[in-house]
Amino acid sequence: MNSGELISCIVPVYNGERFVSEALDSIFAQTYRPIEVIVVDDGSTDGTPEILARYGERIQRFRQDNLGPAAARNRGIEMARGKYVAFLDADDVWHKNKLERQMQRFTENPELEVCITYKENFWESERRSEETRLKQQDHPFIKEHPGFVCQTLLACRSVFDRVGTFNESIRIGEDTDWYARAGELGVTKEVLPEVLVYRRMHSNNLTLKATKEDRLSVVVEKFKRLRASSRDEGEMITTSSEKATDKPFN
Repeated sequence: MNSGELISCIVPVYNGERFVSEALDSIFAQTYRPIEVIVVDDGSTDGTPEILARYGERIQRFRQDNLGPAAARNRGIEMARGKYVAFLDADDVWHKNKLERQMQRFTENPELEVCITYKENFWESERRSEETRLKQQDHPFIKEHPGFVCQTLLACRSVFDRVGTFNESIRIGEDTDWYARAGELGVTKEVLPEVLVYRRMHSNNLTLKATKEDRLSVVVEKFKRLRASSRDEGEMITTSSEKATDKPFN
């Protein structure tokens, strides 16, 4: 599919030598064109830089100190030239039709700002026992479901000017925080009910390292926004009341 609209595909990576090639190859296998691929190396200490070098000019590379996934994605957004922006983690994989199917929705609905897809988890051998246990429990985690994560997202570049970029103070769950802010602002979104992203479960998943504080950080940020909003509304009501009081009686 060639619509003429450039999509910037942003891949943050930290010590991703094991899987990053598979992730990048799934981008280059997309049926949609044109695309640009931006890889932000978040301070890898393994063989990731050497693997990225093999892609030559097919990718734009940027290396920074280890600042976390949010900072890496934000750097990619700064570099993006496309009208649309998509994200893929270095250990996950896109279906070859992901971008094409999402762009069809943008074409059919010019008001659309954000489109996400369903995702499906798959397990590497070191976590196979977990997969077996979840299957025995018929756990929702083993089933396809709407993916409110960065890997499923295709968004108009302009929506980041409205919502803002990812909160770099949140190391885990920055995507949840971003979706929450987008919802609060009434961003027009659509969930495409097709599995177009495959999320890999392995021994180095960042979520396995999440602390209680990490998990609470998204809630804390939402509380801060609600408190700020309430304060602003209170100030508006006070100001309006003062203006009304100042008006002379007829």
